[in-house]
Amino acid sequence: MEEIGTYNAAVLAARHGIPFIVVAPISTVDLEVADGSGIPIEQRPPLEACLVRGALYNSGKTSDEQAVVMLTPPGLEGIYNPSFDVTPAELITAIVTEKGVAVRKEGEKTFDLSGIV
Repeated sequence: MEEIGTYNAAVLAARHGIPFIVVAPISTVDLEVADGSGIPIEQRPPLEACLVRGALYNSGKTSDEQAVVMLTPPGLEGIYNPSFDVTPAELITAIVTEKGVAVRKEGEKTFDLSGIV
């Protein structure tokens, strides 16, 4: 489980052959959860995904005044706005915690975290 965008970064790293290393406190490791599908995803308010804040712009001039603007039609339904995403273990090269480093073995899809918990 990571902040939004970690999954995208992991996919790009895998595509370009770059190791993807997760650094997290040991308190975030839960050995009771077999995989990411068992992690409940907190949903943020849908409205947050519909709004953008920025400086007012008029005829080529930017103002110091700020405004919040809705980018979507009002009443839009079905907006998915998760607080975090889940990165599949097969996209992660290593997990670093204050207790040590777990490296996924070649060909494995999961980590043996017993040595760092």
